[in-house]
Amino acid sequence: MDMKTLIIAEKPSVGKEIARVLGAEKKNKSYIEGEDIIVTWALGHLLGLKMPEDYRSEWATWNMESLPLIPEEMQIKPLKNTAAQLKIIKQLSQRKDVNKAVIATDAGREGELVARWILDYVKFKKPVQRLWISSQTDQAIRNGFKQLYPSKKYDDLYDAAVARSEADWLVGLNVTRALTVKYQDSLSAGRVQTPTLAMVRKQEARIEDFVAETYFSINLTIEGQTATLSEGAPERIKDQVEAEKIVSNLNKQAVEVKEVKENSQTQLPPLPYDLTELQREANQRYQFSAKKTLSVMQTLYERHKIVSYPRTDSKYLTLDMKETLKDRLQAVRGFATEEVKSIIKKGAQVTQTALFDDTKVTDHHGIIPTEERAHLEKMDQDELRIYRMIVERFIGLFLPAYKVAKTTYLLATTDATFKLKQELVLENGWRKTEPIKVKKRFKQGEQLGNLIFQAKKELTKAPGRLTESTLLQAMEKHSLGTPATRAEIIEKLISSQLMERHATKLSVSPKGKQLLTLVNSALVTPDLTSQWEKSLEQIAAGKLKKEVFLEQIKIETKKLVKEIKMSEQSYKDYSLTTKTCPECGELLKERSGREGKMLICSKITCSYRRFKEPKVSNKRCVQCHRKMEIHEGKSGKFFKCKYCNVSEKMDNTKNKKITKHETKRLMQKVNKEAQEEVESPLALALKAAMDKQEK
Repeated sequence: MDMKTLIIAEKPSVGKEIARVLGAEKKNKSYIEGEDIIVTWALGHLLGLKMPEDYRSEWATWNMESLPLIPEEMQIKPLKNTAAQLKIIKQLSQRKDVNKAVIATDAGREGELVARWILDYVKFKKPVQRLWISSQTDQAIRNGFKQLYPSKKYDDLYDAAVARSEADWLVGLNVTRALTVKYQDSLSAGRVQTPTLAMVRKQEARIEDFVAETYFSINLTIEGQTATLSEGAPERIKDQVEAEKIVSNLNKQAVEVKEVKENSQTQLPPLPYDLTELQREANQRYQFSAKKTLSVMQTLYERHKIVSYPRTDSKYLTLDMKETLKDRLQAVRGFATEEVKSIIKKGAQVTQTALFDDTKVTDHHGIIPTEERAHLEKMDQDELRIYRMIVERFIGLFLPAYKVAKTTYLLATTDATFKLKQELVLENGWRKTEPIKVKKRFKQGEQLGNLIFQAKKELTKAPGRLTESTLLQAMEKHSLGTPATRAEIIEKLISSQLMERHATKLSVSPKGKQLLTLVNSALVTPDLTSQWEKSLEQIAAGKLKKEVFLEQIKIETKKLVKEIKMSEQSYKDYSLTTKTCPECGELLKERSGREGKMLICSKITCSYRRFKEPKVSNKRCVQCHRKMEIHEGKSGKFFKCKYCNVSEKMDNTKNKKITKHETKRLMQKVNKEAQEEVESPLALALKAAMDKQEK
């Protein structure tokens, strides 16, 4: 019997590519088989931590008496929607011709968790190896399978992943349940999302406290150049009469060039992007959300295979990558043909000498193009935008430094000194800057004429709201989340109706503002998460035992729940409307859903819900030919025209054939959802639990 290796990828798209590269051709619905390999795949997470009711039936009821919920030993269970795929993997793992497995999930903490939980659940006792690659090109896959590592090398990384998952369960689930029960509304909190929300609120508070003030500044204009006040008169003068008096006095005084300071600055090309910087810049340039940028990156990485692994927190490359740079340049030649041609001719030498540093590359190196040439005709506009950003940053690594000469003049009168700055670009290098016009220069000791002193009326500016770009920067600074999870955290705050997005600006909802006053103070600051991340890094490095960390988390959980129980804070549900439930008489509250705004009964035991506004159908009114609304009555759903009040019964018995247009639109939606990041099992479980509470 020929023995085979079972290879487990994270997604079908990756699994199919691995199978193609390794020559496996016998396709089944859930796996692909070759002469000596079987390639199968997860669908993101196939397993998650058990929920409270799985441990004890009495924990299914949300009440304060049962809190905190701390199982003696945390266990995993299959996720309902993907149970069939897990069953297939179990059957494959038990085949007599399978003698070992290879973990080929994403090379990172969560990817490790996806595969290890599967292998634990199916009780796989045969040897296991790890594929660890940073790009999905054919060459990278082949090289990776030539250099597989023993899975034992990543045991500490797995422990860190389990510790993170269990800690989030203990704190997130207990605090969320305590808040929801105490204040009778769905209030979601956690050690990452709550301090993230607090940072947005802190900026809002600064804006609310801001009071605009008018002031006058004194400027000097000479030869079309503006010099600002350096010393002498106050920088900000509140009284207009006083400002005009200073200007009148200055007009009577001679001006001399007191000092000339010259220096030159050299800026080396920037390092490659890490994920957070790429998300920030895409938000600034194109108003992309962090989630959208990550989704586009995943497509470029998995489908097009033209960029390296996106979920990285490093901007550096390893020394052994030097020999691959020439091939990568050839792959992006079409974006800057002459420039790349010149770089290759000169030996493809990088000018950013700090680029290669093995000590600063953690799981993955900085984001750069692969050796695969991009097929632009197969890419949409968003993919081209992100890829072009990565290519431009990569080509810049080989270009000369940006050099600029800076001159500062101190222009003195009897009573004041003004500062005038000039810049002259000596070498554009890697920067694509517009040429600066040469301005009139001055000599030390020179007496100046043709001067205009001016009192300029100004208004102090309010601080700006946080954008996703500035929030990502703040999250990175305070170690809130990882490059892979920050986008999901922002989206969760918005979907939980704690935060709102207006174009690129972020704000906290009335519900979010209240949550920050109700939740524990330890969860409002980023200190707790910062401590967690340091501990998780220590676990991954083998310097801290997972069990020691989790014991501390259990102590913290008990403390947090006790604080909520003892709290005397009050809560007002701003989502309550004046409309009453037709079934129980309680007030209805408004909720935003995927299909529009809903009205839901505020009584937890009542399941009544309806759309706030009737849905508009494609059914046309027989009289006015406008689209009719869908209403629901005692006899079921029916069409109604709001313009001429015509009603028509809805016929649900016909099996209407789906059109080509509808098929195409449906497939686009399915493909888009398949590309997006899968939420964590805990997040999905919490969402389901919260929905249950609202019904």
